[in-house]
Amino acid sequence: MSEKGLTLQSVKTLRRRNDNWNKIEKAEFMMDILYHFARRRVVSGVMLVMWLAVLAVSGRVVGQDTTADETPSAAIETPEEPEVHQNTIPTQNLLSVLRDGGPLMFAIGGCSFLLVVFVFERLISLRRGRVIPRPFVRRFLKQLRERELDRDEAIGLCEENKSPVAEVFAAACKKWGKPSVEVEQALIDSGERVTNGLRRYLRLFNGISTISPLLGLLGTVLGMIRAFNAIATADAMGRPELLATGISQALLTTAAGLTVAIPALIAYLYFVGRVDQLIIEIDALGEKVVGLISAESLNDQSRKGKAA
Repeated sequence: MSEKGLTLQSVKTLRRRNDNWNKIEKAEFMMDILYHFARRRVVSGVMLVMWLAVLAVSGRVVGQDTTADETPSAAIETPEEPEVHQNTIPTQNLLSVLRDGGPLMFAIGGCSFLLVVFVFERLISLRRGRVIPRPFVRRFLKQLRERELDRDEAIGLCEENKSPVAEVFAAACKKWGKPSVEVEQALIDSGERVTNGLRRYLRLFNGISTISPLLGLLGTVLGMIRAFNAIATADAMGRPELLATGISQALLTTAAGLTVAIPALIAYLYFVGRVDQLIIEIDALGEKVVGLISAESLNDQSRKGKAA
């Protein structure tokens, strides 16, 4: 009866401990989600404000350039030619800028749309609470230290969590009781797969930051060709308003290309640094798991238990 009573009491104590730990884990998980959600909102808001500010400044500069081009033409008006501004490009709003910049402006606008979409996608996917959930990591390592898990239970917990760090832990636990060299090799192989997943779409940011200025440069070349054609086909000497269409197209596409390329480069550098930081933390946690489930660690603990 005494042994049975002790067994029932230990089971109740273990259940009570697990219930308390689950409550603590849920509270920490909710706090972690709220913290990282607020942090990501601030970062995404700052990046969006920077992008809109660059766009607004570029539009204002282009508007000033077109105004400066129209001022000298007004000074040379004559009564015989009252309408001399018919060929100038108005830049009152964003839609008119896209339309007047030529067909390449739509390609640059498409790059801008892709940039905004995938920036928000990466901000959500690279949250620390999603990649390295702290409550799961703390509980998993604690149970490994206290020998509350065996191989199958540890793999089951990792597969249930489905986070990148849990995927690395599962690969290491599949080599449970093996030499540390084998466990570390499994950890490295799984870490490479996780790294490829975390770096998804980062090449897109790099491509946008490279292609957008080239599209703007192509628009600049086409605009200058248009301007020189106007000189060749008309008597443009002393009449700069005839060149306004080509020159304005050249300026608009260049400004638009740089407006998209600069935020794309900033996003690329930010996410590359973010991924590198997460990979370093996953590697450090994986080393802790190796030290707890390798054959050398298990043998040392069995010897200590026998000595005690």
